[in-house]
Amino acid sequence: MGDRVINEDTEIDLLELFFVLKRKWWMIILFGILGCASAIGISMFLITPQYQSTSQMYVLSKETTLNSLADLQIGSQLTKDYKIIIQSRPVLEEVIEKLGLNINYKQLRSKLKIDNPSDTRILSLTVTDPDPENAKEIVNQISMSSSQYIGDLMEVVPPKIIEFGIASYEKSGPDIKKNAVLGGILGVCLISAIIITIELLDDSIKSEDDLEKNLGLIILASLPEYKKSK
Repeated sequence: MGDRVINEDTEIDLLELFFVLKRKWWMIILFGILGCASAIGISMFLITPQYQSTSQMYVLSKETTLNSLADLQIGSQLTKDYKIIIQSRPVLEEVIEKLGLNINYKQLRSKLKIDNPSDTRILSLTVTDPDPENAKEIVNQISMSSSQYIGDLMEVVPPKIIEFGIASYEKSGPDIKKNAVLGGILGVCLISAIIITIELLDDSIKSEDDLEKNLGLIILASLPEYKKSK
């Protein structure tokens, strides 16, 4: 019996909060629009645009025969090893030295993304940088340095560069549409939390139900609201 009463009270409280939010719908919409506009402004004027350049490498085993199933399996396994080697400190430090970059290898690693399309022995290297020309130079140097390093270290046929990166002047980030949606959601959540907090902290008496719930008083009688006739 006690559990039922508690559950009913909780349901009534949640229902009251829902109607409170419903009465403030205009405020919720306003803050959603403001959050959206703020996110767009920040994305356009405060966040540095980013550009990407991509090169591709083809992984070969030491004795490549296209008709050999074992060779295909070995090549697929090598792509996993090469992904780790390409991001290794020796390779990235060599790239930094040759290009004269003013960053360390960990910062360079954060700019690099390596993908291996499903069921292929192709590695796609993508570098993101505020300067599209820098992105192109970095990804191409990583491709060349890693190919030579892998060949010398593992004594295998080095990965072949099948496509060098080019300078793309199309922005890869920030994603203005995504940020606008997140900003709108954040604005709605923020104002909703504020409205609910104010409502929960408000212990003023507004109706007979508030007297019973907050003070435990029993209402014996109530006077109807008087409206003066014209």
